[in-house]
Amino acid sequence: MNNFRILAVVLVSLGLTACVAPQSIVTQPVSARPQQTVLTQASNGSIFQSGTAKLLFEEPNARRVGDILIIAIEESLSAVNSANSAADRSGSLKLSGTTDLPYMPSVLNKMLDASADVTSANTFAGKGQTNSSNTFRGTIAVTVVDVLSNGNLVFGGEKQIAVNGQTSLIRFTGVVNPADIRAGNTVSSTRVADARIEQVGQGAIADANTMGWMQRAFLSVWPF
Repeated sequence: MNNFRILAVVLVSLGLTACVAPQSIVTQPVSARPQQTVLTQASNGSIFQSGTAKLLFEEPNARRVGDILIIAIEESLSAVNSANSAADRSGSLKLSGTTDLPYMPSVLNKMLDASADVTSANTFAGKGQTNSSNTFRGTIAVTVVDVLSNGNLVFGGEKQIAVNGQTSLIRFTGVVNPADIRAGNTVSSTRVADARIEQVGQGAIADANTMGWMQRAFLSVWPF
C-alpha cells in the first residue's frame, strides 16, 4: 500500500511538472501610454508648442513614447548541415605447424599437427544531415515604449485573433533605428535589433498538435 502511495505521488509530481506552460521569450512590455508633456516654462499662448509640435513637411513617423509603428514581418531563415564519416580496418593472422617425428605412429603425428586462422574486420560508416527552414510573413502594429539616449526606439506589441474558439497570439518586441523607418511609418523586421517574435496558438487545433502531459513527463525523465 505504501509503495502505491509513493508511486501515486511521483506520478502526480511528474504531471504537475509537465503541465507547466512553456516560458515566453518576450520579456519586454508590449504597450505603453504617452508620457505627460513636461512644460519647462509657462505657455505663451501661441499655436506652436515645442513639446508636441510636428513639422509641416516631416513624415508622421513614430518618435515618441506611445506612438504607433507598423512592423512588416519579413523573416526567412534556412540552414543546412551535413556530415559523413567512414572507417574501415581489417586484419588476418595464420599459424600452422607440422610434426613429422621418426618412429612415431601416424595418429600421434596428426594429433601434434597445429594450425590456426584468425581474421578480424571492423567497419564504421556514419552519415547525418539536418535541414531547417522557417518563413514568417505578416504585419503588426506596435507601440513605442521607450526612447533611448541615442534616439533608437524600443517597441513592443501583440495581436490576438480568435476564430471559432481558436486563438492566435503574436508578440513582437525589439529596438529600431528611426532612420530605418520607411514612408508610411513602416519598418522591416530585418532591420530590428534584439527582435523577439512569438506566435502562440490556443484551442482545439493547438491541443491536437501538443504532446500529452504523461508523454512529456516520461520523455523528460526516461533515460533511454
